[in-house]
Amino acid sequence: MLTNADLADLAAFRHSLHRQPELSGAEAETAAAVLAFTESTRPDAVLTGLGGHGVALVFGGAEPGPTVMIRAELDALPIIETGTIAHVSERPGVAHLCGHDGHTTILCGLARLLHRQRPARGRVVLLFQPAEEDGSGAAAVLADPRFAQIAPDWAFALHNLPGLPFGRVILEPGPANCASVGLKLVFQGRTAHAAEPHKAISPAATLATLIPGLMGLGTGGDLGPDFRLVTLTHLTMGEPAFGITPGQAELWATLRSLTDDRMAALKAEALAMAQGAAAEAGLALSQSWHDDFAACTNDPQATEVFRRAIAAEVIPLIPGPALRASEDFGRFGAGARACMAYFGAGEACPALHAPDYDFPDDLIPLGIRAFHRVIRELLG
Repeated sequence: MLTNADLADLAAFRHSLHRQPELSGAEAETAAAVLAFTESTRPDAVLTGLGGHGVALVFGGAEPGPTVMIRAELDALPIIETGTIAHVSERPGVAHLCGHDGHTTILCGLARLLHRQRPARGRVVLLFQPAEEDGSGAAAVLADPRFAQIAPDWAFALHNLPGLPFGRVILEPGPANCASVGLKLVFQGRTAHAAEPHKAISPAATLATLIPGLMGLGTGGDLGPDFRLVTLTHLTMGEPAFGITPGQAELWATLRSLTDDRMAALKAEALAMAQGAAAEAGLALSQSWHDDFAACTNDPQATEVFRRAIAAEVIPLIPGPALRASEDFGRFGAGARACMAYFGAGEACPALHAPDYDFPDDLIPLGIRAFHRVIRELLG
């Protein structure tokens, strides 16, 4: 197992990542830091630049067997950090406020254990995924032709969860995270003098009816099969002037559902509503989709493997619902038996994406123990 010296190294490494965060798609230095820190673990194969700045370390066993992938994320968030920790971000406006620095460090610790004892059979792939926060990284990794070399039979991941008692784990089969996508609508009409609004084609009245209409398509509530939520996230109209009747507007909304098929229906309804409203007002409409996350659904067999591993490590399991938040891990479930677990970061820990959040270092050994037990159970 890991020594106290190992754990001190890992905590120091996480702090160094926290000081130098990088946004989605720009994780070149973070990937290089991972490669440097894990070089001494001597993996059997290393893939770099995977789907962008992704890194995969491969540790093989002596006998044939399945491939087990453990995934962490490299990217940080475009938020100003306000905490007073010694390792606060040194890059203004960018910070590790979701704990990806901690998740990455857990995999680095796992690499040390795999160096000391390879699996008996099969392969372990430690995937450091880029661009999780905007939902583009997993798709890019899967589309990389080299992913076929490491395509897993099993895939596992964890996420820390503030508000949940420290060290408790939520792990359930079925839905784990919602699907979500951003819809950007751009309306174009014609401006006019503010004294002559009748000569304009203004989006004002259209927005006044479309906003409650879109939000009415998904009002949230319990996370049952029919859960849908539409959240208005950004709105602009015209110029900041009193003498102009506006002729242009943008509306951004996030659509959310528990399953991918429900998301397809919600997208179609939202777009049809916007197109109808624009046509009725004589406005041109263009639309685009952003931050597209597939639903994350835990495979029953993978969940049972993870449950047994966590129980064997005497880490407490508690029941809990799926999360409204999205997770880019869901796409890996299309080709593997995949499972995501949530590890409590403490009831007093600031929320994910809060400006004063910091990943608790004491979760690092728990995550390593859980993943290592999964590997031992599946690969010996």
